[in-house]
Amino acid sequence: MRVLGIDPGTHRMGFGILESDGRNYKIVICGTIRAASKDPIAKRLLHMFESLRKNIQSYQPDVMALETLFFAKDIRAVERIGEARACAMLAASKQGIEVIEYAPTAVKKSVTGNGRAAKQQVQFMVKRLLNLKEAPALDASDALAIAMCHLHSSKRKILCTTT
Repeated sequence: MRVLGIDPGTHRMGFGILESDGRNYKIVICGTIRAASKDPIAKRLLHMFESLRKNIQSYQPDVMALETLFFAKDIRAVERIGEARACAMLAASKQGIEVIEYAPTAVKKSVTGNGRAAKQQVQFMVKRLLNLKEAPALDASDALAIAMCHLHSSKRKILCTTT
């Protein structure tokens, strides 16, 4: 199974594709899609959409996983994250890929054991769990953590249905 994890943003969008044989995970690709801050939001979203669409076509993930919206005091930031999430969902849906959402606390708990872990803790655990020599950038490591969360969740569903 190939899972595309997305850490949505309108300036930087982390992405990572993990492949699993049911026991082991391996990185297919990960990185950060960047858009020029000076560009209007519509142009940035189009750039994110097109970049994701190309990665989806190239690497053929089976499913996309991304975080649900979280409560924040800055409503403008929540609005922008929502726009980036919608952009990612459209890119996946256009390619016929199912989209699964996870709460940020569930992602952090799945990877670090602590639902309130800092981004650096998530990054450290992604590096460790995937046996990487260097840690991916924060946005990319968040995306890989989201993909891992889906794989962990899928594993639990399989275990629950077979017992």
